[in-house]
Amino acid sequence: MSVPYQPTQEMLERIVREFMYHPPKDDQPERYELLRNKAKELALAIVFNTPPSREQSLALTALGEVVYNFNAAIARNE
Repeated sequence: MSVPYQPTQEMLERIVREFMYHPPKDDQPERYELLRNKAKELALAIVFNTPPSREQSLALTALGEVVYNFNAAIARNE
């Protein structure tokens, strides 16, 4: 079976980097914890100040994505 596209070397390297385990090093665990605590604070502000709704759920999901991308930015690029 032939493939219709040939990814660039840069894309292949990106895939390797993004889907490998990145053990925490140096001060990374402390920075991860700092953001998780700030995100938890914001999540509590959201649930205490908005009615249960689709929008509340979307806000919490978006906040979770922020934490994920923050962690990934550190893990994948340091």
